[in-house]
Amino acid sequence: MNRRRFVELGLMGAAGAGLNQIWADEKRASPGFFSVAKNNGRHQLIDPQGQPFWSIGMNHVDPATLRYLESGDVWTEQFDNSMERWLGAVREDLTDWGFNTLGWNQEAVMWNDQYRTHSRSFTFEEYQWLDMPYCHLLPFIESHQWEVQTRLPDLRSRGFADWCDYVARDQCARMNNDPNLIGYFFTDCPTWIHSSEATAWKAPLFDPDMLKTSAGQRELRDLANTYYQVTTNAIKRYDSNHLILGDRYDADRPLAKEVLSAALPYVDVFAFQCFADADGVKKRLGRWAAEFPDKPILLADNARWHPSADQGWPPAATRHLDPAAYADIMQELKRMPQCIGYHLCGAYLRNQTRRYGLRDPRNEIDPSTLAIKKVNESTQRWFARL
Repeated sequence: MNRRRFVELGLMGAAGAGLNQIWADEKRASPGFFSVAKNNGRHQLIDPQGQPFWSIGMNHVDPATLRYLESGDVWTEQFDNSMERWLGAVREDLTDWGFNTLGWNQEAVMWNDQYRTHSRSFTFEEYQWLDMPYCHLLPFIESHQWEVQTRLPDLRSRGFADWCDYVARDQCARMNNDPNLIGYFFTDCPTWIHSSEATAWKAPLFDPDMLKTSAGQRELRDLANTYYQVTTNAIKRYDSNHLILGDRYDADRPLAKEVLSAALPYVDVFAFQCFADADGVKKRLGRWAAEFPDKPILLADNARWHPSADQGWPPAATRHLDPAAYADIMQELKRMPQCIGYHLCGAYLRNQTRRYGLRDPRNEIDPSTLAIKKVNESTQRWFARL
């Protein structure tokens, strides 16, 4: 099979590179790392061995759940207080259940009026102990729609550029030769033109009323271009090997075409959250697939639960994933030629904030897990036949 691979090749600059740095248009594959390609009309990830790869990801993997008082001595008795031992067990579970990717490890651990917080990212060493393909989120800007503690920066400021350089120097410089790293996410559910009730105090990054005029539309494109240029330049300064996965857009909330148009030359993939059912995923991701047919799409976060009276967030009671809904969404994505994978919104362990997961706080397997495994195995067989 002839494969055309595309990996954006950024021009590496010094730490003080200006915002007007010109990026090369040529797309090349970096040997030994993940890339993206289009084969027989279908977009695909290509793994470091040159083989097509459909990303079946698990999100939200945090060991602190095993250290609740009611969890007893699970953490010490089963894992000897060792992250290395625990991550080896995580890998065994995920691969046995048909997952081939750690989509995003950070887990919702607190959700109240004062704190809406996720666990920390894994370190480079922890990813090595996990030893499987993964994506990593870089904390360039805390504009997540769920984040209530941090004000938004001036994206055109030297301070923001310096912060991005530090983040990339601190994290990307260590990960730049890791073949298991698929690529880098930026912000989870960025508030470009919307805010949630809890984040209204800091407003969106851009006033949506300004989009009523052509001048406002140009201003948003310019602001977004600055953001993607600064962040991507910072990464490429220290790591030119890995994919740029960019923001994890919320397809369920307002999203401006101008933002994605600005991101287009900088990111290798458009990543979306979408918590709809199969029909909703088809409609909402299909809109952007039609708008940008030459850009691969990743469903970076989605989960459906068995119906219950409690449908709010955060959940008030234990939930269980709905494997039938998971299968329906997977089938819809298979019919979308731009789609390169589906990352399940976890969680690996059921904590007291998210209240659902494939294992409980005592590390016992949830009833939904084996049915999820069957869907993943069926997906692997489908992809192998392509």
